[in-house]
Amino acid sequence: MLADLKAWLRIGSDDEDGVLERLLGSSSGLCEQFIGQWLVVRDASETIVADGSWQRLAARSVVAILGVEVEGVALAPEAYAVDIDASGDGWARARPVDGPGKVTVRYRAGLAADEDGLPDAIRQGIVRLAAEHFAARDGEAATPP
Repeated sequence: MLADLKAWLRIGSDDEDGVLERLLGSSSGLCEQFIGQWLVVRDASETIVADGSWQRLAARSVVAILGVEVEGVALAPEAYAVDIDASGDGWARARPVDGPGKVTVRYRAGLAADEDGLPDAIRQGIVRLAAEHFAARDGEAATPP
C-alpha cells in the first residue's frame, strides 16, 4: 500500500517512507477496530474458561483453529470442540478432565493472506486515512478526518 499512498500524495522520493509506513500501520489498526476484523491473516492465542460452554473467539475472521491446550500440552480431541461459523466467528468449548479451568485456543484470523488481497474499498480507506494524517501532521486539526 506504500506505493498507493505515495501516488495519492504525489510523493516521488523515498525520504518519507518511514513516516508513511507508520501512518499506514496506524490507519490499518484503526480500520481493524472500526470493522471488528483483522485485515491480514496472523496467528492468535486466547485463553478461555473451560466450563463446557461455547465461547466466541475475539478475533475475526477466523480461518483456522490450530489447537486447544493447557499449559502448552494439547488436549485430547474428545476434551474439546471447535467451530468456525459462516460469518467467520471462531467458537471453542472445552472441559478438562480435572473440571473447570482455563485452556488456550490457538488459531489464525484475518480477511486476506496479505495486504494485496484486501478488498479495494478497505485498501482505499486505509490509504485515504493515512494521507489525511500525513497532510495534517503539521496542522492544527484536532479531529480525525
